[in-house]
Amino acid sequence: MTGALRALALILSLTAGAALAQDPAPVPDPPSPAEQAPAETAPVDIGGAPKTTTATGTAPTRTIRIIKTPTLDYAAWDAVAIRAEEATADDATTADALETLRVEVVDWREKLLAGQNVNATRIGALRTQLTALGPAPAAGETEADEIASRRSELNDQLVTLEAPVVAAEAAYSRANALVGEIDRALRERQADELLKLWPMPANPANWPAGLGALRDVAVTLYDETARAVRWPSNRVTFANNLPLIMLYLALAVGLLWRGRDWIDRLVMRLQARAAARTHRLWETIASFGQVVVPMLGVVALSEAMQLSGMVGVLGRDLTQALPAIAAPVFVAVWLGGRLFPHGEAMESVLLLPGERRAEGRFLASSFGLVLAVEAFRGISLNRLGSSEAAIAVLSFPILVVAGVLLMRMGRLLRRYTSVETGEPATPTYRLRVLTLIGRAAIVIGLLAPVLAAVGYVSAAGALVYPAILSLGLVGGLFLLQQLVSDIYSAVARDDDAGQQALIPVLVGFALTLAMLPLLALVWGARVSDLTELWTRFREGFRLGNTQISPTDFLVFAVVFAIGYTLTRLFQGALKSTILPKTSLDRGGQNAIAVGVGYLGIFVAALIAINAAGLDLSGLAIV
Repeated sequence: MTGALRALALILSLTAGAALAQDPAPVPDPPSPAEQAPAETAPVDIGGAPKTTTATGTAPTRTIRIIKTPTLDYAAWDAVAIRAEEATADDATTADALETLRVEVVDWREKLLAGQNVNATRIGALRTQLTALGPAPAAGETEADEIASRRSELNDQLVTLEAPVVAAEAAYSRANALVGEIDRALRERQADELLKLWPMPANPANWPAGLGALRDVAVTLYDETARAVRWPSNRVTFANNLPLIMLYLALAVGLLWRGRDWIDRLVMRLQARAAARTHRLWETIASFGQVVVPMLGVVALSEAMQLSGMVGVLGRDLTQALPAIAAPVFVAVWLGGRLFPHGEAMESVLLLPGERRAEGRFLASSFGLVLAVEAFRGISLNRLGSSEAAIAVLSFPILVVAGVLLMRMGRLLRRYTSVETGEPATPTYRLRVLTLIGRAAIVIGLLAPVLAAVGYVSAAGALVYPAILSLGLVGGLFLLQQLVSDIYSAVARDDDAGQQALIPVLVGFALTLAMLPLLALVWGARVSDLTELWTRFREGFRLGNTQISPTDFLVFAVVFAIGYTLTRLFQGALKSTILPKTSLDRGGQNAIAVGVGYLGIFVAALIAINAAGLDLSGLAIV
């Protein structure tokens, strides 16, 4: 038995020796005093990777996990920026090319603005951790090794995360400057065009050019139509489309000839069936048909002419533009009828007698005709490539007629300041606005023809036609405000509610604000100017170290409104439930309720400021 045990021990020892010879185990060094300290549970860093320790107590290691964020193609941006800079500096670049480049730069600017918010949450968390470590030691001072190591590590992460943000901020500044340069170049070109000196229309030497251009338009339309009629393929097209052409023509004749009568009958039926307070409401809604129905007739006529195939290049341009040419006429007639209605019994937005209303309808319709003739002139002469002398001569009589109409409309609006007896009317806000508009119309009506006569045709047109369109917008605004009042009266079932309630006034004020961008466009502003203004508004303004945007104001208003409501509810509970059960007199109860109200409003304001992220420490001294 003893021999067997010895043999077994010998076999085991040989097996262990062979295993040790194949894979010798390393002998660990004695641990240092720092490593002998018990390991603590490591917090998770900003990247989400925890500190890990080895089983033998080795020093902790940290794995920094950087989330990959989509990067911008700065090489492509540099190419766009260089191209925009070169185009802006080149006077030969067209305005359309500059507008196209501006769209590209603005698109990049939006991307770069979004790039400034990359890693914003993680950057904020890192800065919070750095703040928790306290201020960095001054020169010559030291801090604990663990704090210094942690501070260095957080700073390294912060630099890594802020690198794309810094690059986006620099590129955004460049894009912002490029947008400003392009806008400046476009405004300078627009100003040069307005101040351009054309051949004098008052000079008889330029009149033959204008008459020749007018003759060329007529001859071109006749020749194009004659050639189209003689062309066999056009006759085949006309024969194939004849049923549809006849249908469109019948529809156009019916809508243009009898359309207004149909709308008038519809209005009368609606008034007969509607309640007294909704007569004007239904009448206004149905009157929109006086614009829609004739416009449908013009569209049908345009389609019939195009399907016939009997129009040439100039004829096709005029035919396609026919609805746009006719629209000002129908809209002007409708506005004149609504602002200056027939009959003394009809309520009018303006306090004018019957004969003055007739004059207002005539002037409004004439404005529409002037705009239509000007549109026809622009399309025809631009297509034929007429000379500047011809354009100036043919534009001059239209500008003179428009100036005379503006002066007459200005005098008519000034008569709104008094009723038929001549006594001054109540100086309301609308009265002051219309008086100012009337004076401006008279001045423009006098000045524009003089400018056109001496050669500043573009400047005269930039005054007259926007003035006419502005009158139309103001008239439409008054009608919309009246429509809102009528709708409110119908809903409230009170004839006086629409004139005295607050809601129609607020809606009217909102409509006035909405009209301001349209007025800016009418007077020469570009759409890009308005979008740039909106972009600036969204970015907000800087107050101290805080960037305040409209979103911040909205958050502040919502949170403050909630706090104010809760304060009032608590005040009501104090007054009605809690304080009456105490031994305080009425004066003490009121004092406590008022104090709680002031305190609640103050706390609500503080909470709202904090929720909106506003840093008002710079105003502490105030």
